[in-house]
Amino acid sequence: MKVNVVMPKMGESISEGTIIKWHKKKGDKIKKDEIIYEIATDKVDTEIPSPADGVLVEIKVFEQETVMVDTVVAIIETEEEVIEQKEMEPVDDHIPSTTQVGGESIDVTMPKMGESIMEGTIIKWHKKVGDKVEKDEIIYEISTDKVDTEVPSPIEGTLTEILYGENETVAVGTVVAKISSRGGIVKSKPVKAEPAKEENKFNVLLKGDKVKTQTFDKRKGVNKFYSPLVLNIAKKENVSFSELEIINGSGIGGRVTKKDILNYISERKSGEKISSTIPLYSIPSDADKGLQPVTRGKDTEIIPMDNVRQRIMEHVVKSRDTSVHVTGVVEVDMTVIYNFIKNNKEGFLQRENIKLTYMPFIAYAAIRALKEYPLLNASIEGNNIVVKKFINLGIAVAVEPNGLLVPNIKNADERNIKGLAKAINEIGEKTRTKKLIPDDIMNGTFSITNYGVFGSLFGTPIINQPEVAILGTGAVYKKPVVMEVDGIETIAIKPMMYLSLSHDHRLVDGMLGGRFLKYIKDMLENFDTSIV
Repeated sequence: MKVNVVMPKMGESISEGTIIKWHKKKGDKIKKDEIIYEIATDKVDTEIPSPADGVLVEIKVFEQETVMVDTVVAIIETEEEVIEQKEMEPVDDHIPSTTQVGGESIDVTMPKMGESIMEGTIIKWHKKVGDKVEKDEIIYEISTDKVDTEVPSPIEGTLTEILYGENETVAVGTVVAKISSRGGIVKSKPVKAEPAKEENKFNVLLKGDKVKTQTFDKRKGVNKFYSPLVLNIAKKENVSFSELEIINGSGIGGRVTKKDILNYISERKSGEKISSTIPLYSIPSDADKGLQPVTRGKDTEIIPMDNVRQRIMEHVVKSRDTSVHVTGVVEVDMTVIYNFIKNNKEGFLQRENIKLTYMPFIAYAAIRALKEYPLLNASIEGNNIVVKKFINLGIAVAVEPNGLLVPNIKNADERNIKGLAKAINEIGEKTRTKKLIPDDIMNGTFSITNYGVFGSLFGTPIINQPEVAILGTGAVYKKPVVMEVDGIETIAIKPMMYLSLSHDHRLVDGMLGGRFLKYIKDMLENFDTSIV
């Protein structure tokens, strides 16, 4: 008989635990009450004993992984002879299921990307069932409320099962795929679930993450699949099973996603008519292609927003509705820095292996200005002003094809020009290669956006909440400038740049914003390059 070993609940407020050490390995014989692993929670670290005598036949969650309470972390076989699992549980008709022949099956789970992250959306599978994968090779991409990232394979082997398709949202710790460490795979037929009474269907389906429904969808002629997350929402919001079946799914194969059911609930509460038509975009047969635009008539097309675009939309609308935006602009003579970069860029590249740009100089000047005017390094909480004594400097980074993220340099005031140059290069590279973690984009105190990289002279950037100001940097370009030399006015060609400061007028008025900008302008125009 198999016995599940679960993550224990260590207190009323404890919802998850991290495995910090396994005392046993797969195949070890264990006695009841013998310590098999250690966990850490927000409140306590403790050792967990075995619930039965037997053999540890499977470890499902590994060291340093964090999972929800009651998640199965291992399996113990209590019989003397361990029976090898012959057939893996099949998935629904839209994702191939397989039978593993030999080898160890490893669960691939939705990773926890930060303390406040409880779920993630699969936005792309890089591998399909039957593909060979290398250890640390990227197998899928996820999107969370904080960051999008690529998830590598924990082992070398064969991808034997995909449990959730693209655009599906699942809870942290949920098994999304399985990898066999060795041995081949063969296809197996789906197993139809036994019909359940209407009032008991949710309870049946919610017993485990791997239970599927085989409810027939008359509109599409396919068997529908509902994820545990969708079923939990339905149960909590009293959405009947018959209602669930009429919701148009925007996920792969027409599956109902978290967004779909929440939209349905919102429309139901507002009394709006629930649409029963097919969504305004097509579901491709090849999952790797993602959602495709659908042409309506000859003049328009509808393109679903990706997760990054939706996050940006929500963030900027929130900022618009929160802060009272005011923007000031100054023009800066960049001659001193321009000449320094021109004369030192090759040597800097050879020594540091990164290009020397204007950004670290601007960042350094902004940091000094924040020290001088700390209200620009603050946030507003109700009727209180929270002044930060640390400076986490956000640098906006464009993400292809149409996105923007603002990772920040922690304790940026502790870095010199060289250190800032390296940090700016590092966070830019991490952003473009999807290696950011939530901590990289959280707890920023002030941001800089370089719209000049695209040739723009100046702009009015939107404040990155909950900050109270953002500095915008325009392109450096040469232009004729009137200047005074020995009391005589003359015209010279100068490398000039516009700086704009968008600030929250609830806290930062025109006088403070103007002084802050002038401080940066003066420092850049008279920069002491000996400190570089």
